Amino acid sequence: MFSGKTEELIRLVRRSLYARRKVQVFKHALDTRSETGEVKSHNGLLYEAAAVSSSEELFERIHHTTDVIAIEEVQFFDERVVEVCRRLADGGYDVIAAGLDMDFRGQPFGPMPRLLAEADDVLKLHAICARCGRDASRSQRLIDGESAPASAPTILVAAEEKYEARCRHCHEVR
Repeated sequence: MFSGKTEELIRLVRRSLYARRKVQVFKHALDTRSETGEVKSHNGLLYEAAAVSSSEELFERIHHTTDVIAIEEVQFFDERVVEVCRRLADGGYDVIAAGLDMDFRGQPFGPMPRLLAEADDVLKLHAICARCGRDASRSQRLIDGESAPASAPTILVAAEEKYEARCRHCHEVR
């Protein structure tokens, strides 16, 4: 969160387009930070994307003429997204998957551990801790200004919570 993951995904997509490769960008339908048909970084960069509700739907929407598949907020997908990414990569597609590796509790998030283990290349970006300025690798969920309880749902869609980047030392879960 706030580390530049979406910005990097868009950069890689644009780089692929510059190389005259055909690209499809997908995001999970749960991602409501931006319009349904786009991915948008915190600094305002945006790119057209298809919103899908499952890894199966994503797989069904791949065009055979596509060269590069980019997937935003991959942590929201079901576990089958790992198999889908593997099949696509084995089939000759370049696959770019961007997402959070840990949830607000600091625990592995959804399919990310398996995706990270199977990836050919991993780039872990860090934000800056909102409290101390160190490199931040965690997302602090705040509810009414307080750290969220561990019992809170992992995914809260359209909720009134706020997130900020935190380092390991400043991250709190009650």
